[in-house]
Amino acid sequence: MSEIEFRRAQAPDLPAIVALLADDALGAGREDPSTPLAPSYFDAFGAIDADPNQLLAVAVEAGRVVGTLQLSFIPGISRKGAWRGQIEGVRVARQWRSRGVGKQMIEWAVEEGRSRNCSFVQLTTDKSRREAHAFYEGLGFAASHLGYKIGL
Repeated sequence: MSEIEFRRAQAPDLPAIVALLADDALGAGREDPSTPLAPSYFDAFGAIDADPNQLLAVAVEAGRVVGTLQLSFIPGISRKGAWRGQIEGVRVARQWRSRGVGKQMIEWAVEEGRSRNCSFVQLTTDKSRREAHAFYEGLGFAASHLGYKIGL
């Protein structure tokens, strides 16, 4: 494995990012990687790219996108006005899993949070993703909260 580069995603990366998001049991029902991509993906990318508190990142190896995540920087009044980093949409290409790419991605995201003076980094993962739970706990994350969602 050659060196992994982490960088801000660019519009030409979108098909690879959407394909990564669609490549699991949950994502297969939520995403549509067919081309041309739905305009909503480009609209979302434009909003993320224009917001200085959003970072859609890709992991690239030999010019190929092998992973992605979104990191949001969230200001808060609680915790004495602490900023937090929120990690979402973590995916690694199937053939790159169990090779350390995910660990490198999360460590990179934590450092990005630290560089933005975040007091902590948090993430959510679906209850059904038991392997992901063990992965995050192995990186030092604690399952300290219970989350809720409602569809709109």
